[in-house]
Amino acid sequence: MAILNLTPDSFYAPSRVATGQDAGLLHRAEALLAAGANFLDVGGYSTRPGAPDVPVAEELARVVPAVRALRRAFTEALLSVDTFRAAVARAAPDEGADLITDVTGTTADAAMLPSV
Repeated sequence: MAILNLTPDSFYAPSRVATGQDAGLLHRAEALLAAGANFLDVGGYSTRPGAPDVPVAEELARVVPAVRALRRAFTEALLSVDTFRAAVARAAPDEGADLITDVTGTTADAAMLPSV
């Protein structure tokens, strides 16, 4: 699994990809898939200790276009979305995500478990 963090402050700097720049995202994804990744994991909210809160609308604005672009470009790739928010978990499969991961184990958002 290769990680594509769409946040400017993710814990692991090499995983960061600027949002709104499909060319950079697709180039990075292509390289990761060529290196052997079988899943591309997209995250739009940093869970780094001390990271600032991001409104759900901003997380959606980061994740949805990225998943859409990845699905169009890499139809055979497996895509996962890392989120603890039910709204993002509900939107991601509509854009092509195959899997939802939740670092909180569905405990941060009461609507998460029924959503997935």
